[in-house]
Amino acid sequence: MGTDDEDSTGAARSTGRDGAGAAPPAAEYEREPHPSDSLRTFGAFVQALREHAGLSRADLGERVSYSKHTVESIELGRRMPDQTFVERAEEALGNTGALRKAARHLTRGEAGLATWFRRWARLEREAVSLCTYECRLVPGLLQSEAYARAVFDNSIPLLTDEQTEAQVAARMERQTILRERPTVPFGFIIEESAFRRRLGGTQVQSSMLDHVLELTAPRNVSLQVVPLELEFHGCLDGPVQVLETPGGRRLGYSEGQQNGRLISDSKEVSLLCRRYDTLRSQALNPKESRDLLMRLRGQL
Repeated sequence: MGTDDEDSTGAARSTGRDGAGAAPPAAEYEREPHPSDSLRTFGAFVQALREHAGLSRADLGERVSYSKHTVESIELGRRMPDQTFVERAEEALGNTGALRKAARHLTRGEAGLATWFRRWARLEREAVSLCTYECRLVPGLLQSEAYARAVFDNSIPLLTDEQTEAQVAARMERQTILRERPTVPFGFIIEESAFRRRLGGTQVQSSMLDHVLELTAPRNVSLQVVPLELEFHGCLDGPVQVLETPGGRRLGYSEGQQNGRLISDSKEVSLLCRRYDTLRSQALNPKESRDLLMRLRGQL
């Protein structure tokens, strides 16, 4: 399937930070990653330096403030390290400059990541704020594993078992940004109908509600539900995402059937922000939204 939340999957890939006070040129956002062995090579560097320093993966994870599993994924070439990891690992492993230099050559086409979503995913990993409105399904960043599997089981054409497993794993990996970036504000506005839809059955819906309540509990993650009886609606044109880059530039993203569009024009992005802000004022507040999800959970 084709949306970030419906269909575009995979661990988000970083593009590196913006230059001081300047956003990267538009062409950089358009450039697609190319498959290569660079991630495995970088991971081997990290592992070799870690072992030379006599550290376990858990030890290194503690020093760089990332989980042991994140360190493992990077060392095995399964995950693109963000700039923060590179800098912290460099300092923790001797400040030789090897990791900084190797990181400049990192490229990868992520398995399970929809082609049209890669540009946005690279930016998402480095964003200093991210706002998402979704009216069709629970957004990918909030999906439980069972719910994500149900989404991919409904793909047309059907996916193979191997493709499904790869995409589910990639989507779960992508959610780590919510846990690993506790100072970044993440805002979600989601239609009540998305939570009421029993995709995959009652048990899947139940686990999804629990998962959403857990992921949106931290104070940097905001969830607002658009109630079914709402008389006014600021985002009738469909789903929207808006983020801010480390360089202070705002970008938008919209997606449809088998395609997606990164929006960099400042006037267009400003309009998306106004629509999102309007809907935010119309939706239930975070406490009311959590209360609604708990009521839905209790009705199952």
